[in-house]
Amino acid sequence: MTARSRRSDALALAVAFGLAACAANWNDTSTTTPAATDTSAPPLTTIDSAASTTPAATTTRAVTTATPTATDLASLRATLTPVATLQQPVAMALRPGDDALYIAERIGRIRVLRNGQAEPDPLLDISELTQAEGERGLLGLAFAPQGDRLYVNYTDPAGDTHLDEFTVAPDGSVDPSSQREVLFQDQPYPNHNGGQLVFGPDGYLYVGLGDGGSQRDPDRRALDLGTWLGKILRIDPRRAGDAPFSVPDDNPFVDDPEARPEIWSYGLRNPWRFTFDADTGDLWIGDVGQNRIEEVSVSRASDGAGRGVSFGWSASEGTNPINDDQPSTGHVPPVYEYPHELGCSITGGYVYRGEAIPGLQGAYVFADYCVPGIRAFALDASGQAPEPVDLTAEPDGIASFGEDATGELYVLSLQGVVARIDPA
Repeated sequence: MTARSRRSDALALAVAFGLAACAANWNDTSTTTPAATDTSAPPLTTIDSAASTTPAATTTRAVTTATPTATDLASLRATLTPVATLQQPVAMALRPGDDALYIAERIGRIRVLRNGQAEPDPLLDISELTQAEGERGLLGLAFAPQGDRLYVNYTDPAGDTHLDEFTVAPDGSVDPSSQREVLFQDQPYPNHNGGQLVFGPDGYLYVGLGDGGSQRDPDRRALDLGTWLGKILRIDPRRAGDAPFSVPDDNPFVDDPEARPEIWSYGLRNPWRFTFDADTGDLWIGDVGQNRIEEVSVSRASDGAGRGVSFGWSASEGTNPINDDQPSTGHVPPVYEYPHELGCSITGGYVYRGEAIPGLQGAYVFADYCVPGIRAFALDASGQAPEPVDLTAEPDGIASFGEDATGELYVLSLQGVVARIDPA
């Protein structure tokens, strides 16, 4: 089957089930009407020095750095070991000190997979607070490095973004009554909501937000440092006095009165899934394109892991110019891009640091929602990506990946599949 026909089949399946990848961009072909006036974000919060202590950094596994060559990867294949079948699984997280896998279902539930079995009752059910439609729903989750707090990223019935905190008891249970709003963002259009939540190697929470939607970034938000839209934010999400969170004092724009201090990286269209390399700390971003190009961008830890970096949207889509009224220089270009003949909505993944597939160590594993299967590439000596290899030919509708405590990777499909990526 060709890539084009597989894409058509995947799109037909999405329409048949009334589903769209949360990162999907096919809504861009229609005219959308703002759901609400964009008031950007709530008033700026300030750091409460008495309450703002640096969070505990996450533990980096002791692994051997390796980078395979294109030749090494050429004949490499993987297989999928089914783990569970859930309802629209869309994101996965780990709780420190806990062997379970925590899976967000887009409909608003968090399920626990323990010892290869899905627990019958959800850890948390916020389905009354969200609606899984289009690119909306429960989109991301993350546990604090201390394991005592759970953060969820979801859109409400009006389509606006919420980042909420819940208290986690020592036994791992979550108290629904402990819900606390950390931040809120008006969404002017129904698409490009982002949704990723990641605690970085520094222990701070990184939050992905799309550019607000519609086509071609109509209000030029992505490169505007005065709004959170089109950005990755970096915050300490713990309450700081009367403020719902605090801003790390080494964020790149804390001293710029024209910028939102929470901003870490900008110039992003829809950074649906981004991750940190567990070995190096490099930041990898799968940024969903508009109607021509999908892209993968990297910022090395030695270059700040995205600190203050512009990734170019909406001056360009990948390396293709888009809006000539936006600055054309000063951006970090993607390390890999591909046209829509080969897909339509990138699902960013992880640099593989597990041990089950030695030949894959150091390669970036990713997918496209519209084309079944998992792909991988490793950067060459010039820092660019050769053509990726196809590790598997399934599943359909890949919305996300997950990484367990040993570095092994999992794939999540909105069709219900949760599977571990194993050697063929």
